[in-house]
Amino acid sequence: MGSREEIFEKLRRNTREVHEYPDLSPLEREALVHEDKIAAFAESLRAAGGKAVSAPEGEEDVRAFIARTIHEEYPEAHTVVSATGELPGVPAAAPETFASPSDLDGTDVAVVRGRLGVAENGAVWIDECGRHRALLFIAEALVIVLDRNSVVDNMHQAYAALEEAEVPSFGTFISGPSKTADIEQALVFGARGCPGLIRSQIVSPIEPEMYRS
Repeated sequence: MGSREEIFEKLRRNTREVHEYPDLSPLEREALVHEDKIAAFAESLRAAGGKAVSAPEGEEDVRAFIARTIHEEYPEAHTVVSATGELPGVPAAAPETFASPSDLDGTDVAVVRGRLGVAENGAVWIDECGRHRALLFIAEALVIVLDRNSVVDNMHQAYAALEEAEVPSFGTFISGPSKTADIEQALVFGARGCPGLIRSQIVSPIEPEMYRS
């Protein structure tokens, strides 16, 4: 038993009163629903400091589209790390080739897959990023490959979908770069951590199984 499990076991043993979860059904019924989830997601992501880039209808080579997007959005990028496999024309390294998370320091662009997106706030759930979780936070810019069919309206739907899916032990919602407005009431993006956590968001019309490595 690891330290995490030991802590939880002690909490269980010393919990004297157990309360039921509150009924969230009223909130779920009143949750935000959009006529166009993709448009709402793109607008929410833009407001959060990111950018949605949709693959053209009929696009078959998703990897080529990702490579083109990286060249267009980040023409000066030198170090690209891809957890989605090889990208044509882009000299991208795999996360598994780095011995430690600190070796990822200096990554210009990281490419990962998102499991689902949330239209109300532009958040993306990510639980697959290769060997090192630090890749999501140490890169200067993060490109997320997301199937447009995986976008839900609100966080209630997102958590319901995650409960039904088999997800790894690690996962996180990410929406836009870090930001602050507590200095002179001016909104500043990239205040802490990488300056462009999500600068380019790819929403693909292709089913996820078609671009799994």
